[in-house]
Amino acid sequence: MAALKVGEMAPEVELPAVTGKQRHKFKLSDLRGKKNVILAFYPLDWSPT
Repeated sequence: MAALKVGEMAPEVELPAVTGKQRHKFKLSDLRGKKNVILAFYPLDWSPT
């Protein structure tokens, strides 16, 4: 997949999420048109070395 350009709509993503002790799925489309979202991906971030 090619990198997105500024202002271009991101594709749908669904990720596991934890709020307090509650586990749920987070979908990017749940926030579309309601909030601004910044997605950042870091290889091996938060993983043991």
